Amino acid sequence: MAEMTTGERPASKALEEIIREAKRLEESTLYSMKGHHVASNGWSNRNLWLGLPVVVISGLVGATTFSQYAETYPAVKVVAGLFSVAVAVLSGITTFLNPNDKESAHLSAAHGFDKLNNDARLFWSVDCWQEASDVVLTSQLKELVERKNELNSNSPQIPSWAYKKAKAGIIAGEAKFEVDNPDAPAALPHQTTLPSDKPG
Repeated sequence: MAEMTTGERPASKALEEIIREAKRLEESTLYSMKGHHVASNGWSNRNLWLGLPVVVISGLVGATTFSQYAETYPAVKVVAGLFSVAVAVLSGITTFLNPNDKESAHLSAAHGFDKLNNDARLFWSVDCWQEASDVVLTSQLKELVERKNELNSNSPQIPSWAYKKAKAGIIAGEAKFEVDNPDAPAALPHQTTLPSDKPG
């Protein structure tokens, strides 16, 4: 039987299940992270679409030249009134939807799931192969799962459109790392035999 080198440990049944569960956690947090990023970006766009017209129209209605024409031409006064109504409606929609806060909430959740995703990947790919016992690893895994539960409880729900878009992006390979490509160069160079300084 071959001797184990330093840093190696046998893959017990318990360790296998710990790694399997950690990989599930990594996959789950990846979808959550991407979904929240997509949702945050969507609310950012909505904030721009609603906020920019309000600023422009408010500027037009409040312009001195526009006000002077409104006194002379009744049609301009009507247009000014319509603009004022549009500003009120858009402002009301913005207040009701609150896109700025929703953007911030989803972005914060995305960062939280991103960190947990990295920690889960590091756990199963590195930590599980160190000297820690299965009992210790199980405890660490439970801590990671508890962090996910807390994030789920404190994060806004991902809209279905954002989840579908995030899933499509993941399937398309947006979350892949070049180092995980089978054709990528090895992480560590192959050991080569150096020529001996001594004559043969």
